[in-house]
Amino acid sequence: MLQNHRFPPGQDHRFTCRAVWRERGGLSTKASVSAVECGLSPTGLQSVVMATDTCAPRSHVLAIETSGRLGSVALGPGPDVLEERAFNVALNHARELLPTISGLCRDHGVSPGQIACVCVSAGPGSFTGLRVGVTCARMLALATGAATVAVPTLEVIAQNALAAAPRPNHVAVLLDAKRKRVYAALFRRVGGAVERYVAVDNPAEHDPGEFLARCPAGAAILGEGVAYHRDAVEAGGRLVLPEALNAARAGVVLELGFAAWQDGQSTPPRELTPVYVRRPEAEEVWEKRRQAECTHDGSD
Repeated sequence: MLQNHRFPPGQDHRFTCRAVWRERGGLSTKASVSAVECGLSPTGLQSVVMATDTCAPRSHVLAIETSGRLGSVALGPGPDVLEERAFNVALNHARELLPTISGLCRDHGVSPGQIACVCVSAGPGSFTGLRVGVTCARMLALATGAATVAVPTLEVIAQNALAAAPRPNHVAVLLDAKRKRVYAALFRRVGGAVERYVAVDNPAEHDPGEFLARCPAGAAILGEGVAYHRDAVEAGGRLVLPEALNAARAGVVLELGFAAWQDGQSTPPRELTPVYVRRPEAEEVWEKRRQAECTHDGSD
């Protein structure tokens, strides 16, 4: 059972999420609009939150991964993963995410009111997928009173290199950013009995060839960006890890998110936002159009 979650002063930890939902008046208008914009159904979210009326103590962590083509959710008590459940719907995460969460919780007899923390893969990655995942995590937390933790997506992918044999000392993670660019970061292996990969630099947008040229000799490469930038990857003659290790997984999100939460690194739900690195293309197009209109108006 989780012991370190801080509940509001004087509040019994055995309260129900149904009571919290009533106290907060359900979804706010702003939250409902955000859900609709992302393709999530506010009614669907309410059905998840109102599914049970248990007074069981908070004991589980939920993790959400929607940054790439393969979405997944994971559930477990503390750092241990009970189950990771994937769905692949060509980036249509909004349609599958809530039903997958509902089914996962139901199959393991876990009420939404028993979720102490919601961890979400925050980016970079698919703009639409990130919005869906972060919005869902935010609304679930606001409705149930759970804590929220944002987990860097590239760090999640880097941990997949622990399954390689031998384990590389450095890993370069690449995601396609379109326009012949990548979102990338370098990680190094640390630890004794429990190893992990930690970031050497922050995720940023790069030219793939220039980024890889700066990586240490012997650094392995993984991530969904490898397939999109094969020429740059092969030009460096570097070790490319198996394709099966490229996708971010909710089980890793849960493990990293739980550790961050225990270290006090949670984010208030209302402040939880995706890490895009670059502005979404739709925003850039809108800004250019607005500037063009202003220039035209000023010339009249």
